[in-house]
Amino acid sequence: QVQLEESGGGSVQAGGSLRLSCVASEIGRYNCMGWIRQALGKDFEEVAYISTTSGIAQYALDSVKGRFTISRYNAKNTVTLQMNSLKPEETAMYYCTVGDWADGGCYPAASTWGQGSQVTVSS
Repeated sequence: QVQLEESGGGSVQAGGSLRLSCVASEIGRYNCMGWIRQALGKDFEEVAYISTTSGIAQYALDSVKGRFTISRYNAKNTVTLQMNSLKPEETAMYYCTVGDWADGGCYPAASTWGQGSQVTVSS
């Protein structure tokens, strides 16, 4: 079973930057990795995914395009999310996930998430 471990969260002021990392124990049959977030009291939001085979990125949220960059390092089963110009409304728990890449996007596997990394952006 794939195990995922996130790191790199923390607290920053609005406009600041953070870099999240996720290491997978193995990729297994999956061929994409990515990030989903949940703010307190709100629904989950898909943030960004990347194909581990082609390196093609998918930014599910228009609001993060141009500010967030997802990258993968296959030799280390690692995906990172560089987040710049952070906004207070992006305060959330960020979860790493794996999934199946198809039709230009990633379909995350159910119940295969990490424990999450808290990102707090103050105004």
